[in-house]
Amino acid sequence: MSRVVCFGELLLRLSAPGRERVLQSPRFDVAVGGAEANVAVLLAQLGHDAAMVSTVADNALGASAVGELRRHGVDTRHVRTAPGRMGLYFLSHGAMQRPSEVLYDRADSAFVRQAEYDWDALLEGADWLHLSGVSPALGLATAQATIAAARAARRLGVKVSFDGNFRGKLWQAWEADAAGLLKEVFAQADIVFADHRDIAVVLGERVASEGEQAVAEAATRAFAAFPNLRWLACTLRTQHSVDRHTLSAVMVERDGARRRAPDYELEGIVDRIGTGDAFAGGVLHGLIAGMQPPEVLHFGVGAACLKHSIPGDFCLASAQEIGDVISQAGFHVRR
Repeated sequence: MSRVVCFGELLLRLSAPGRERVLQSPRFDVAVGGAEANVAVLLAQLGHDAAMVSTVADNALGASAVGELRRHGVDTRHVRTAPGRMGLYFLSHGAMQRPSEVLYDRADSAFVRQAEYDWDALLEGADWLHLSGVSPALGLATAQATIAAARAARRLGVKVSFDGNFRGKLWQAWEADAAGLLKEVFAQADIVFADHRDIAVVLGERVASEGEQAVAEAATRAFAAFPNLRWLACTLRTQHSVDRHTLSAVMVERDGARRRAPDYELEGIVDRIGTGDAFAGGVLHGLIAGMQPPEVLHFGVGAACLKHSIPGDFCLASAQEIGDVISQAGFHVRR
């Protein structure tokens, strides 16, 4: 349907079993993830030509991560190998009133050390480029690579999708100018997945309101600051406990049109990690498929809802399954 190039780091996720805390018992469940890779996998599941651009360690861990993406239909021809290590993150799933916790171990990874790319060649034939705020948070070299990718895409007529994904711990590790660097990427984007808190980081202007109104006010400021920006979208989440959330979303267009998705009550959540990436992938699918704006937003929320039921980082879902969620097709066994 469309070629989407995703750029970012592939990670190995080491999760404590069940609801245990990290190393409560000496075991981990291992999965492959990464914000941009999560989007690539969903888009491949939905029939798009999704390609990953990255650098992984030249060892068995890197080969395994690339193989996992390939297994799910992602084009990995432009994932290169280099000396160094794989980035890791450790996850402890929360329960009841104890939130989930992530511990990063990704300093000096192969991705961070080898951050120069030929974007004109890598974007050949692409319709969209998807980036996230995680890559620029890793260090100056990856920040410059992300900005270079966005600028090349704009110059080549490739649409740019950017998920703010602000990671305070990563930015603080090298005391970077997060606002200045993120602003460079926002300036090239056609759509950003960001809420009022992300916009406040970039523009240094906080809004006094909350919820949907806060997003709308922040969107107005973002459109004024970034002439290329056409859409701003984000999820709206109320957390009653770790296991029970209410999820919706809002999307604002440059002309001021605002859409709100229905609320979904999510109970017995299996895995929250990657749900924002599923939302971004679902919205991108809707835009590429030519859906009307309310359908685009609703499809994105449906993908995010479904991801809450799937262990691991990836949303392994078909368009039919997402459609069943948003059409409330019921819970009978599919035979």
